[in-house]
Amino acid sequence: MAKISVQNTEVTVLNVNGEDYICLTDMLRAKDGDFFITDWLRNRNTLEFIGIWEKVYNPNFNYGEFAIIKNQSGLNSFKISVKEFVARTNAISVQAKAGRYGGTYAHKDIAFEFAMWISPEFKIYIVKEFQRLKTEEQRLLGWSAKRELSKINYRIHTDAIKTHLLPAEITREQASFVYADEADVLNVAMFGTTARQWREENPDLKGNIRDYASINELICLSNMENLNAVFIEQGMPQSERLMKLNHIAIHQMGVLESSGDDRKLLK
Repeated sequence: MAKISVQNTEVTVLNVNGEDYICLTDMLRAKDGDFFITDWLRNRNTLEFIGIWEKVYNPNFNYGEFAIIKNQSGLNSFKISVKEFVARTNAISVQAKAGRYGGTYAHKDIAFEFAMWISPEFKIYIVKEFQRLKTEEQRLLGWSAKRELSKINYRIHTDAIKTHLLPAEITREQASFVYADEADVLNVAMFGTTARQWREENPDLKGNIRDYASINELICLSNMENLNAVFIEQGMPQSERLMKLNHIAIHQMGVLESSGDDRKLLK
């Protein structure tokens, strides 16, 4: 569930089976006067558009029932609710939902046409805000993927530490210290600070320094974890590894940032 703000109207967007549905009930608040979704649904042009959409995307659409409804749409007495329309035609373009996020929802293709019924200006702005939402979702998805990659590579890193740096007999507390110490090799090489120093400087932030890293920084960290694992296996001293990794971080961040991304550069 997500929210977009369109001309001071907050509109809910739900993901249903991988498709985006927008709340018509929320959108209706932006229309002046007493209008109802049933007024829009009884319109012949609305029904024709929905019918074509269902024909393209819904193999289970009941065309027989739809034809009856469409033929009745010219009568003054004709009126149909979204719930009844869905029940009679097996439509998937519109849905009536109950509960916390209850209301009438429509697939984005239909919702944008409903927005035009409210006003051309409203349609332009809701399309603009929806596209902004999708761009932000893709950005966060990319960040999450890089964060997961960093976690996977960190396991490779810790395995190298376990194999080559931990003595045969060691307490859990001592092992934790070694792991944290090696993690800080990467933190200092990448961010110029240890995990503890970062927490002391940012007491109001939750998580750790890597939770606030940019996508470019996470890519660089993933590469550095693999390289540090190799350096550990080669028996390279920690001080030498730290200097080498810092130089690598500076170089790689320069390459990544020069691609046009506006992430902050490594200081």
